[in-house]
Amino acid sequence: MSLSSEYKRQFGWRDWPAIFDVLPSLQGQTVLDLGCGVGDLAAEFVARGARVIGVDMNEELLREARSRQLWYAEFRAADLRTLPDLGIAADGLWCSFATAYFPDLPTALTAWARSVTAGGWIALTEVDDLFGHEPLNVRTKALFRAYAEEAFAAGRYDFHMGRKLRAHLERSGFTVSKTLTLEDQELSFSGAARPEVLDAWRARFNRMTLLRDFCGPESEQAQEAFLGCLKRADHTSVAKVYCCIATAERAHT
Repeated sequence: MSLSSEYKRQFGWRDWPAIFDVLPSLQGQTVLDLGCGVGDLAAEFVARGARVIGVDMNEELLREARSRQLWYAEFRAADLRTLPDLGIAADGLWCSFATAYFPDLPTALTAWARSVTAGGWIALTEVDDLFGHEPLNVRTKALFRAYAEEAFAAGRYDFHMGRKLRAHLERSGFTVSKTLTLEDQELSFSGAARPEVLDAWRARFNRMTLLRDFCGPESEQAQEAFLGCLKRADHTSVAKVYCCIATAERAHT
């Protein structure tokens, strides 16, 4: 299954309506969608009356987004780490499941917010403790914990970004109005995972080559232990999905 197909399948497992219910009216707004992926959320914004500028660095995902031929949406290739001046003044900024790739998030937020008008909104959604599922054996938990620590130290990924969103936004000069803890049928749920969710986790592990390299000869065993945990009737998620919604009280320069 292609990455774009995986992303499209995951869309239905997220609790996006809970976020849209608390966003300001989108009618007539310009929304900057950072890490837009296949454009499924851009379609939701357009359906609610917004114009969307989607940004991603993955050409496969951008091709899928453009193939939707959405009115009032355009999709641009750019690296969010060095986001160029997009020449727009957006009313809102949306970023879902991309902030964890920026362990020094306040620096990124300062750059991103230059494209948002004073008084504009920002909505960030991120998972916290991706591998936080129980019951999982001690060795597998230790491997995943060590990998998370190494990824953070290397500046690649923060596996605990979800819980930090509010503090990062406030540190960057935003006023947080709401923090949501979202239900998620893939990342944060209880009970035995459905077969299609297990398939999605297998695909995620296949993409995580750095994790496989880190675990070395224990990689396959750790993966199977994790999937076995998800299959159990007594499975519970420590992982959480958070969304923070904030306001830019003044223009960032």
